[in-house]
Amino acid sequence: SEWLLNQVPALLGAFDDPDAFEPRHRLVALTRHRRPGLRLTRTGLVMESLIPSVLEQKVTTDEAYRAWRLLVRKYGEPAPGPAPGRMYVIPAARTWALIPSWEWHRAGVDNKRASTILRAVRVAARLEEAVGMPPEEARARLELVPGIGPWTSAETVQRSHGAADAVTVGDLHLPGIVGYALAGDRDADDAVMLSLLEPYAGQRHRAARLILLSGRVPPRRTPKMPRGDIGRL
Repeated sequence: SEWLLNQVPALLGAFDDPDAFEPRHRLVALTRHRRPGLRLTRTGLVMESLIPSVLEQKVTTDEAYRAWRLLVRKYGEPAPGPAPGRMYVIPAARTWALIPSWEWHRAGVDNKRASTILRAVRVAARLEEAVGMPPEEARARLELVPGIGPWTSAETVQRSHGAADAVTVGDLHLPGIVGYALAGDRDADDAVMLSLLEPYAGQRHRAARLILLSGRVPPRRTPKMPRGDIGRL
């Protein structure tokens, strides 16, 4: 469609400015050198970024991906035009609002996350307007919806806006990864992480992305978080 063609440059990171980033740590500089084509993409779609971010709250990545896959394939529509098999388009806001409670349960989505999504889709038009706002203003609007906090709003504008400074706080793993990579501190909390990323003000999300891509993570001390499935209860 014409809309999609207009979005292609943003989806490919054409409006990103990686040259605005200046590495302040050797690890970050090496990773940037090894990933010269890294760009932050901008989808321009708030709900398409927000709903999967809500599904990722407080669960493993596998659980969130499974819920997204099951719900989109059941309630979305097959992608138009030449497309790989089983590729679907995200349901419209009204369709999300009509999903019965037992289908959320079968997809492994607890009531708290489902309720947050239902509150968001009721004001979907107002949330979509946020794509025309600066990232911080967009985040403030998103956080007016109960159940959407700083973690979710940051994850959303990173995708919808290509927000280079929207660092994720409240994450289970990110502070320890950033702390370990930059200061050898695997027990770093959000405050320590933000302090370490302060030299990258304006580009903190990009710095965190490069740190994650470096592969320097603290050795695991405990088993992986067990995968739950409330749909089987």
